[in-house]
Amino acid sequence: MHFSAPAGTPHRLRAHVRGATARSGVALVGVALVGVALPLAALGAPAAAGTVTAAAVIKEAKAAIASQSSAHLAFKAASTTSSAKEQIVADVSTSGGTETVTDGAAVLHVMVTPNDGYISGSASGLTSLFGMTSAEATKVGKRWEFWKKGTTQYKNLESVVSEKSLQSLLPPSKGTTLSTRGSDYVLTWTSAASSTTPKLDNTLSITAKGTTLPVQEVSTDAAGEKVTTSISKWGEAVVVHAPPAASAVAASKITG
Repeated sequence: MHFSAPAGTPHRLRAHVRGATARSGVALVGVALVGVALPLAALGAPAAAGTVTAAAVIKEAKAAIASQSSAHLAFKAASTTSSAKEQIVADVSTSGGTETVTDGAAVLHVMVTPNDGYISGSASGLTSLFGMTSAEATKVGKRWEFWKKGTTQYKNLESVVSEKSLQSLLPPSKGTTLSTRGSDYVLTWTSAASSTTPKLDNTLSITAKGTTLPVQEVSTDAAGEKVTTSISKWGEAVVVHAPPAASAVAASKITG
């Protein structure tokens, strides 16, 4: 199962879709959390389904995510018919972050600071995951190509590693059910097939005590192929250092 999406596809927070945009865009990755409800602390946690509603859990989770400044995500896609595995590791925050996409031999790195957005990777990663031509990938070589803050490309890259993207963990309220597993709430829903993704059965585990934050999402299609996204290290500092000037090249010098 190859998860792909056109430019601008919203993240289902790093689990449902991963696609390469055209050269003017950036590689995007997609994972994947409805009623007025009392605070969960008042309702009790964990609780049997029917006492705490899916709407209440999602509402509290949304507020919990909004209060966080960062998180670490680890995404793995495994096929039942192939040994190929796709992996994404990302550190997202309110002030930039990093992401590495590995799909077989193809590797793509994304790095965003408050001033610049960077990409680098293997030749196959730059072409198949980011959408460069072979000639452009050769020009970039082992350097980091970058765009300045304020450009469309910077905004696209920033959206990939922004803490705001974590809100896309939340599923729609309609059709989402709630159960409990150990000390976690489990939200379950189905995503309809689209032109770019198959129908998916999804579960999202959310801590039921204290923080009410997502910890793992699992998405499976009809063929049994599975995407697992783990979310951890909420609120931990994400420090991103720009590469040395000698290791970076402005995008205008690659496409100009």
